[in-house]
Amino acid sequence: MLAGVDIGGTATEVVLCTADLGVIDRLAVPTPADGGGAAMVAAALDTLRLLLDRTPGRLLGVGVGAAGVVDARAGWILVASDSFRDWAGFPVTATVEEALGVPAYLDNDVNAFLRGEVARGAVAGERHAFGMTLGTGVGGALWLDGGLYDGPHGAAGEIGHVPGFGDLRCTCGGRGHLETLASGRSIAARYAERTGRRATARRVAEAAALGDPDACAVYETAGAAVARAILVTAGLLDITTFVIGGGVSRAWALLEPSVRRTLTADPPVSGQPIRVLPAHLGSDAVAVGAASRARAELTTVTRV
Repeated sequence: MLAGVDIGGTATEVVLCTADLGVIDRLAVPTPADGGGAAMVAAALDTLRLLLDRTPGRLLGVGVGAAGVVDARAGWILVASDSFRDWAGFPVTATVEEALGVPAYLDNDVNAFLRGEVARGAVAGERHAFGMTLGTGVGGALWLDGGLYDGPHGAAGEIGHVPGFGDLRCTCGGRGHLETLASGRSIAARYAERTGRRATARRVAEAAALGDPDACAVYETAGAAVARAILVTAGLLDITTFVIGGGVSRAWALLEPSVRRTLTADPPVSGQPIRVLPAHLGSDAVAVGAASRARAELTTVTRV
């Protein structure tokens, strides 16, 4: 079996997979983000041990998808958001390998999300694709010529922190980033600015579905911003297939009309149609993608 772990800001999900990445079992627990890296990885390991105790089979390797900028080769966290304590610099793979005695591999969570959707999800088999997650923050990942491209510093595809989307202050300290309009936190903040009422992104989506004009306007702005980010990516990289995931994407029916209108109004210079697809794997995507990374690495080692 292969294990995939998704360490997110709110929840940690662990899956056990067959060799073809079919999910055998899964379990999710709250992430102790304020407890530091050791507590977060310990929670993931405890969850994995529970799955192993109730599932017959032999564990071959573990993949971990983690929030933040990661060094996928060295297996540790480079940069983490303010949602986590003592996460930057934490040696994730070394800790997992010492605890379990099997190889472990680390990916940024959005990279793992895209691996999962390419392996068994909405863009299965695609040679070129861009993945975008709209959650607490906004992340992006690149799949080029049949493989993940994470760049020389591990930060390729980070569309959420590209400026050009206004002048609002971002959680990272910058201004005008896509994340200020299209993340869950930002949707809640923009709604509060318009109405004086505090609500989660989910509640804002529910209000929009009932016709609340302020809620509809917030999702209209978010969808248009996502589309502009797609157009920038298409123009730079000539990619025309996009998959959108994350908690905010559950309100795809609210985002899609604005996305489509913006793409139609200003199509890419290539003239090729852009496909924008909602993610297929749901909450399993990151964990399955992490397991996919482990499978690929173990297959390479076996061949060598």
